[in-house]
Amino acid sequence: MTQNEIFMNYAFREAETAFEKDEIPVGCVIVFRNAIIAKAHNLTESLKDPTAHAEILAITSASEYLQSKQLIGCSMYVTLEPCSMCAGAIVLSKIENLFFGVYDTKSGACGSVLNITNNKALNHSCNVLGGIMDDKCAGILKSFFEVRRK
Repeated sequence: MTQNEIFMNYAFREAETAFEKDEIPVGCVIVFRNAIIAKAHNLTESLKDPTAHAEILAITSASEYLQSKQLIGCSMYVTLEPCSMCAGAIVLSKIENLFFGVYDTKSGACGSVLNITNNKALNHSCNVLGGIMDDKCAGILKSFFEVRRK
């Protein structure tokens, strides 16, 4: 198992927690110096907050942990390609690396629909690698929406 798969598995566990809470199953961890410093899952339904995406909650937690608004040297692992809101937060927090599971062909903003995280016109860009454990990450999303449609 690669290092990316190890950390993505931690993010996947967060997605499973979201699934159990009837939240869209997206999980995220932020890593600094090979240690997880923040983890989160979607809480938009529980909190009645459209900004309570896993990535935003993890960035807030990592910023608190490091006592900095800049997450220089950090890597984010998230099970679904971030949306435009989350991609903007990734850029503003200066996360160095983004690794994600499944591509989001409807609202992904890290290469699918938009490419915010690697836009040279912005003040920061991020190294991005998608498709890590994509079958597993897609599977939990598919299961969630199949259950929800019934």
